[in-house]
Amino acid sequence: MVTLFGTIAVLYFAREILIPLAFALILTFVLTPVVALLERSRIGRVPSVAVTVLVTIAAAGCIAGIIAIQLVNAAQELPRYRQNIQAKMAALRIPTTGPFGLAANSVKEIAREFSSPAAPSPEPAPPAQNRKQRTAPSAPGIPLPVQVVQPPANELEYVRDLVQPVLRPLAVTGLVLVFTVFMLIKRHDLRHRLFRLVGLGQINIMTQVLDDAAQRVSRYLLMQILVNAGFGALFGFGLYWIGVPYPALWGVVAGLLRIVPYIGTMVAAALPIALSLAAFDNWLPPLLVFLLFAGLEMIIGNFVEPWLYGANTGISSLALLVAVVFWTILWGPAGLILSTPLTVCVVVLGRYVPQLSFLHVLLGDEVVLGAEAQIYQRLLAMDQPEAHAIVDRFLEARPLVELYDSVLIPALSLVEQDRHKGAIDPTREEFLFLSINDMITELSEHQPAHDSSQSEDAAAESGPAERLSARIICLPANDRADEVTAAMLAQILEQAGHAALSLPIAHASLVEMLALLEIRQDDVICISALPPFAFPPARTMCKLIRERFPKVKLVIGVWGFSGDTEKAKARFERTQPDRLLTSLAQAVEQIQELIRPKAS
Repeated sequence: MVTLFGTIAVLYFAREILIPLAFALILTFVLTPVVALLERSRIGRVPSVAVTVLVTIAAAGCIAGIIAIQLVNAAQELPRYRQNIQAKMAALRIPTTGPFGLAANSVKEIAREFSSPAAPSPEPAPPAQNRKQRTAPSAPGIPLPVQVVQPPANELEYVRDLVQPVLRPLAVTGLVLVFTVFMLIKRHDLRHRLFRLVGLGQINIMTQVLDDAAQRVSRYLLMQILVNAGFGALFGFGLYWIGVPYPALWGVVAGLLRIVPYIGTMVAAALPIALSLAAFDNWLPPLLVFLLFAGLEMIIGNFVEPWLYGANTGISSLALLVAVVFWTILWGPAGLILSTPLTVCVVVLGRYVPQLSFLHVLLGDEVVLGAEAQIYQRLLAMDQPEAHAIVDRFLEARPLVELYDSVLIPALSLVEQDRHKGAIDPTREEFLFLSINDMITELSEHQPAHDSSQSEDAAAESGPAERLSARIICLPANDRADEVTAAMLAQILEQAGHAALSLPIAHASLVEMLALLEIRQDDVICISALPPFAFPPARTMCKLIRERFPKVKLVIGVWGFSGDTEKAKARFERTQPDRLLTSLAQAVEQIQELIRPKAS
């Protein structure tokens, strides 16, 4: 926290030098490809930088000059529209008749009563004076107001007041140009100094940071130029169709002002709307201009920009808004313009520097929580519809077995970890298992087109008679989580064309339950166990099954286990299973291999 507040304080108090430096850095990102292209033409670095900067200044000056001339011409034509302006102002006045007029007059009267000073009370008549008394001095009158008048300014002060508002922007612009030129000329030297500063052991990370930041900022600026140019072209064409004077001017101004988030957009809309109010004698053209601007801004601001900017900057929409507010408070209008590029650099640092990873988590657009954590959190909050929505979105592009292996089984693992620690109350625990069981039941009829075709191919290869001769009996190892995963396995095997049976947790002993089962030699028993406490109950059940059915094929699924399976099988000693599986997709393949010799 000390480091964070110290950094913010430095950014605020050193803003006079950091703002030009930030603008120069952005210009360096933009102009570096052009300079590199000229350098490859064997012109030399310094001439390449000089040509690039001079052409940029000339282009900016020409655009600014043309816009200024057009604005002056538009302002000179305003007196022609005096009659329309007066008519619009008269129409906007508050009516004096009717219910609205009476209400307005009443409000004016009440305001006049409160604002007028109280009437002075009559002064008592002076008492009659006795001739023998002396004449008292008269009371002092009302004091006169005193106003301090400044002496007239001389010519030097007048010139100073006139030039001072212009000198500061010119000085900042000159400083930005100086920084940009030196950064373009010495960019390799600056990069080497940065590598030396962070240490030679961090060259790889800093190279990735610089490349990623440069690519993201360049792509963002390119996308912004294209979006603003398209907005300006559409807006100018719309104004031409409506009949607003100087449509090309307002299209260019709108495209340029959109560089300034939020405020520039409002100014770009206000200018042509005000001109349409003055130029036309009815209200339809101003309304059409407003609808045109609002429609374009709604489409581009809500659909085009989030799609392009989010994909090219890696910043979430909420983070962009927060960044605009933060940098505007910190640096004023300059921060408003620089907010997105600076935030891109901050997000890139958070992505590659472990100490700043919280910035990437807070500001980045990547999904912070996986689908399994999202489902677990929603079920903990007892929000079953949202959990089902997450499952539906996952299944739009992925098969059911991947949903179970990548989402629901990891979510059950999180449940088991918290349950064994006593962190889940019984009500939420019951809700969790009931909700997941409901999901599995609903997904029993889920059969995408590509999965059905694959199942038909597999059925054609193995044959229906042989496929039904071998049964797969899925048994839970210990608790309800194992029972749920056993049901998942049986469902996946059934959809793959096998005869599968999932048994619930036995209320009787395991020996009694096995005595009730009529196990054939060609059957496969699969014990389903979910970590973290999967091996002890699975080993006990495996031992009992081996003692009663020594020749049956035995498979143990320890779902989500990431260790060495051969070492894990060694834990079962003499009663080792035929297969030890870690995923449902692997279980389908391995069980098919077990029953294939019998089927052939």
